Amino acid sequence: MKLGLKEKFGYGIGAVGKDMVYMLSATYILYYYQDIMGVSAWVMGIILMVARVFDAFNDPLMGVVVAKTKTKWGKFRPWLFIGTLANAVVLVAMFAAPPALNGKGLAAYAAATYILWGITYTMMDIPYWSMVPAFTESGKEREDMSALGRTCAGVGSAIITVITMTTVVFLGQFVLGKSPNNLSSELDNVSVYVVELNETGEKTGNYVLLENPGKIVVTADKNEWNSPLTYVSNTDKANCSYEFNLGSILYSKKGEKQLSLDFASDDGKSGEAILAVYIGEEDYANVSAGDIFTGAIDSSKNVERLGFKYFTIVVAILFFVFTLLTCVLIKEKSTVDVKTAKISDMIKALLQNDQAMAMVITIVLVNSAVYVTSNLIIYFFKYDIGGPTWQVDYTYFNMFGGAMQIVAMCIIFPLLRKFFNTRRIFYISINSAVFGYFVLLGFALLGMRNVFGFFVPAFFIFGAVGVLNVLVTIFLANTVDYGEIKNNRRDESVIFSMQTFVVKLASGIAALIAAVALSAFKISSSDSYEAINGSMMAGLSQFLMDSIKKGTTVLSDYSIMGLRLVMSALPVVLLFFGTLRFRRGYKLTDQKLAEITAQIKEKRAQEEAEKESDAADESAETDQ
Repeated sequence: MKLGLKEKFGYGIGAVGKDMVYMLSATYILYYYQDIMGVSAWVMGIILMVARVFDAFNDPLMGVVVAKTKTKWGKFRPWLFIGTLANAVVLVAMFAAPPALNGKGLAAYAAATYILWGITYTMMDIPYWSMVPAFTESGKEREDMSALGRTCAGVGSAIITVITMTTVVFLGQFVLGKSPNNLSSELDNVSVYVVELNETGEKTGNYVLLENPGKIVVTADKNEWNSPLTYVSNTDKANCSYEFNLGSILYSKKGEKQLSLDFASDDGKSGEAILAVYIGEEDYANVSAGDIFTGAIDSSKNVERLGFKYFTIVVAILFFVFTLLTCVLIKEKSTVDVKTAKISDMIKALLQNDQAMAMVITIVLVNSAVYVTSNLIIYFFKYDIGGPTWQVDYTYFNMFGGAMQIVAMCIIFPLLRKFFNTRRIFYISINSAVFGYFVLLGFALLGMRNVFGFFVPAFFIFGAVGVLNVLVTIFLANTVDYGEIKNNRRDESVIFSMQTFVVKLASGIAALIAAVALSAFKISSSDSYEAINGSMMAGLSQFLMDSIKKGTTVLSDYSIMGLRLVMSALPVVLLFFGTLRFRRGYKLTDQKLAEITAQIKEKRAQEEAEKESDAADESAETDQ
């Protein structure tokens, strides 16, 4: 009996919600804690990587639990429901870090919630994908259903990549606009440093400490004042608005004259603060110590913090509702006999499935390449392309990329499937992605600033990602049949638990690479300066003196070049090794799969005949 529209909709809508949640975590967790909350990039990289190592033990265990589950609702749906509910709650907690936390406390909170998120996501992800072999037949129906699930998952991912930053800013501004928590302090005891930068953004070593700068008005949420460490970083221009008069020059975030800044105040009520403004050589030549400096900073760090919190609540609700529809509309058409075993036995069985292992390694390498780019692309638009409209440009880029993924899964993959086998499509997709990365790097090196120009590499990269998302699920489903013939055991829970693990492992590896890059190339705004003995003002003062003395940079050409190379060249290397492993390891051609399918049908027919024979013998014995 073929699957109906109801079952297809139920399975697809669950994938949409599931990958909305996954993409939100995979793409924005590093940005949220490092760039918004101020956790060190190194610390976040370690947290994300440790969480993935923990999953090495958690995922196979969950596969065993699913395999042993027997209820009147089936083997998979109970865990799908429980895992979704738990994961939705943890997701909200993860993106709602208490603003009063800082330092080790905030890092501990990030670690605890992220590890819990990984555990609960596994609880629902494994049964979701394990359902594919359980309620479909081998061959075209399974391939079509896998493609549907992966296509809808791509839709969920695309939704998040397209709307997140725009919606986050909108919600954050709306909440702050309705909140009575905004406090404005008129500071009259501010030490203002004017620091000279050369054409490449390097500090020349020249600076002026203004003698009588004037009053500075700072607006911030009361949680920022009560931290009690309040600061705005020079690379944090996207999270603050400013308007200053320095002599006869007006500097504004949206005006013709712009600047970078560092601001720190340990207590908003004291009126004490340090403000460093960084300007070019031409403007600096007209600055004198007696200049009057007045203006205002609207610290909107809380815009993104609160925006992520409420955006996550909306996503979590949709996630739960979509999965509930899956549980109601999908039923297991047949009971798949999954023999239970010890974890060691299950891992051994997986290791004996050479085709599954080949795909596992391939998925890790390919997904690591994709996630390195997705983790760093937001920094590329914020700090390389820059400008007051970077969030809009970033949204346009993601909107086009998300649309390309959907088109690739819904249209391009079925079209390619008419002319090529799945192995050939895999190679076509890899070549497309590599070409796109070279174009991306070339455009970046040429200094392109028009976001629409970046649609060209996005076409090739995101299109390839969409097709690959479908392929890896099909390839893994095929290894389940292969394992049944080779090992005489159907280990779909274990194999699909490895899909969950390797995807999360890839995101952990990519996050660690991104964190190392952010720190090594000094892209991280949270690395600008830190509190000294509990004083953010002391930290900024020391940072200023050290950086002026050493002539360090605000954001150097070296930093930008490092970001570009890690974002575009490193993924090409990872894709090369992933393709090499696939070519040498994965041998399941269409002809081989047809042979396996025939063997499975013959095996099941024989088992059914044996059962009927045994039942007849028992009936005969009873009659006697």
